[in-house]
Amino acid sequence: MSTPPQDQPLWRPNPASAAATKIVAFQNWAAEHHGAPAAPLAPCTDDEQAAARYADLHAWSTTDLDRFWTAVTQWFDVRFSVAPDAVLADPAMPGARWFPGARLNYAEHALRFGEEPANADRPAVLHLDETADRPLTVTWSELRRQVGSLAAALRARGVGPGDRVGAYLPNIPQAVVALLATAAVGAVWTSCAPDFGARSVLDRLQQIEPAVLFAVDGYHYGGKDHDRTDVVAELRRELPSLRAVVHVPLLGGPAPEGALHWDDLVAADVEPVFEQVPFDHPLWVLYSSGTTGLPKAIVQSQGGILVEHLKQAALHLDLGPEDRFLWYTSTGWMMWNFLVAGLLVGSTVVTYDGSPGHPGTGAFWSVAARTRATVLGTSAAYVMAGLKAELHPGRDLDLSAVRCIGTTGSPLPPDGFRWIYQEVKEDVWLASVSGGTDVCSCFVGGVPTLPVHLGEIQAPCLGAAVESWDVQGRPLTDAVGELVVTRPLPSMPTGFWNDPDGERYRDSYFDMYPGTWRHGDWITVTGRGTVVIHGRSDSTLNRQGVRMGSSDIYEVVERLPEIAESLVIGLEEPDGGYWMPLFVVLAPGAALDDDLRGRIRSSLREQLSPRHVPDEVIAVTGLPHTLTGKRIEVPVKRLLSGTPLERAVNPGSVDNLDHLRFFEQLGQDRRA
Repeated sequence: MSTPPQDQPLWRPNPASAAATKIVAFQNWAAEHHGAPAAPLAPCTDDEQAAARYADLHAWSTTDLDRFWTAVTQWFDVRFSVAPDAVLADPAMPGARWFPGARLNYAEHALRFGEEPANADRPAVLHLDETADRPLTVTWSELRRQVGSLAAALRARGVGPGDRVGAYLPNIPQAVVALLATAAVGAVWTSCAPDFGARSVLDRLQQIEPAVLFAVDGYHYGGKDHDRTDVVAELRRELPSLRAVVHVPLLGGPAPEGALHWDDLVAADVEPVFEQVPFDHPLWVLYSSGTTGLPKAIVQSQGGILVEHLKQAALHLDLGPEDRFLWYTSTGWMMWNFLVAGLLVGSTVVTYDGSPGHPGTGAFWSVAARTRATVLGTSAAYVMAGLKAELHPGRDLDLSAVRCIGTTGSPLPPDGFRWIYQEVKEDVWLASVSGGTDVCSCFVGGVPTLPVHLGEIQAPCLGAAVESWDVQGRPLTDAVGELVVTRPLPSMPTGFWNDPDGERYRDSYFDMYPGTWRHGDWITVTGRGTVVIHGRSDSTLNRQGVRMGSSDIYEVVERLPEIAESLVIGLEEPDGGYWMPLFVVLAPGAALDDDLRGRIRSSLREQLSPRHVPDEVIAVTGLPHTLTGKRIEVPVKRLLSGTPLERAVNPGSVDNLDHLRFFEQLGQDRRA
């Protein structure tokens, strides 16, 4: 496929298929019952007309919050055991009060597709790991039975509403069962991936003092077994709040002394019982990256997550019972929680435990082919790795079932868009999305009725009043500004754990624009309603008054085959100067010589901005990342400013401290 001209879409939906999407059905029903703008029944064949229709629906969803969210709860038949007194009792941010008086249970909705006898033997979860020849199937009836058994076992041990349940588990079906059983009894779930070290896990779990810990003996990744028995032993010693530890023998090891065995707890034939809890009752605790202090323990509610994920999964990804939903993630990333949302709409969830790049870079595409995934997601970094490795997944694998590919984690460069359409599938809906752990959802993302433009996210999501603001709080179009959300969303945190007066919560999102959520991303909202993400605004490059997101730099630099990864920092100097170094990790066999330095500079000058050509290009052996794989920029900036490492970053939040020590030494040398 040749790339179309810049002003032409890479992809547009088939008009008949677009007219049959869930978002169109929802809009027409909401128009009849709740005053939404009607969508004409005839299929739409014009891009501008499709954009205008969606813009009208989005405007209604963000200005008439009461009727929009009422429509969501009715359309998806949310089961309120006690009806709410109102929809939005208080719209002020922070502190918006959603559906006061209502009672419900998230797990009840995640399992209700399996209530129907006709669905009992359909797959609810398909699982693969690096060692499996074929997927393991967990049917809806088996999922309900295991959740019922485990929930009963938790209740028998005194676990109930408000108790915290921690997990040290990979992306396996047992983690899904444990989450749903925790939610069923009204307890509060939290999870860490087993590649996290003990200190990183304790930085998180010690804040919330769990009563129960589910833990594996180890995990399999990159063709190797990774034993975790010593880490689990340390967790048990350092978490005095634990009343029970549940051993999940992923590597076949024996249960530690005093631990309960997973198989014993899920053996009973018991129907699940669902504790009815208030709408704002905590469902889970997620964590920020914690690079500059203890990770923020972000609390999200049973009801808020339920209605947000129903909307996002069905209306924005068009997921339903015929879909197989795969996203490459770990349990330490919010995308795992969102993956489970597939169950809410009856989809089969595909869990994968292993490396996306073993035994080769294309391993994840093989997982998609083997599981017949219809909607799959991955990171922008993995897409770009496929481009660099010159993979041809669409040629080499059967990806005929795939209809939608999602990407997130960092901005997907235009080259990544091109590669998807050239090398994965020509007729596929590319749903690049952006949101955050903070809301466990997307602010901007895919819309199945809209075209896909090169390098652009399709639109703000329904209910998300997203704008781009300048420093004075004025909306911008076709210019870079701060991503703000001007109206509340149900999945916004109810608060942070151990933040009783809400000061840390307010400082995190509402310090710059009081009453308005500032997310910390630079974005452009285009004149046609699409969105471009430029990276984190707190690491913005501001040279001679011209702002540039770091991701724009990376997109250009990492096209060069000699560059495996890069990191750019803009540092304000005490004398009023501005130092902008570019650090590069070289591909095997490459050398940072004058020729490569020149090509880096000329590429940036010609393709991006003469003002943002780096002052120096410095080769490094590796770059630091958060434990979820994101490049660390702000702590590096602090280190280069002379801040000692122990004050610049939380060591437990970084994948490799040795990479940070290089920057600490460089900062000290520059100030010597």
